[in-house]
Amino acid sequence: MKLSDLSTGPDWLVWVVFVLFLAMSVTLLTGHGSWLISGYNTASKKEKAKYNEKKLCRVTGAGMAVITLLILVMEIFEDVLPADFVAVAVGIIFIDCLAMILIGNIFCRR
Repeated sequence: MKLSDLSTGPDWLVWVVFVLFLAMSVTLLTGHGSWLISGYNTASKKEKAKYNEKKLCRVTGAGMAVITLLILVMEIFEDVLPADFVAVAVGIIFIDCLAMILIGNIFCRR
């Protein structure tokens, strides 16, 4: 069974999600868009002062870029990839999120 056999929605929707994720990734990689980071945008000024905002944005942007590339690969190669690739993709996203949290809390503190 191929990945395309699991797809039930329209392909344009995946492309819209890809473009949105790409825009968020670029925004964060440029050091802007801290309001996109959950937890940081609701933190008090005292808590925000503990973190380097530019580094935190870049770390989050890099993590988002990994997920964005994964979406792109899954859309382009949906007729080639096996259906089990979904489990691999979920694992990659889980490890990516864990890495973003750890790197953000270790290397982005002042």
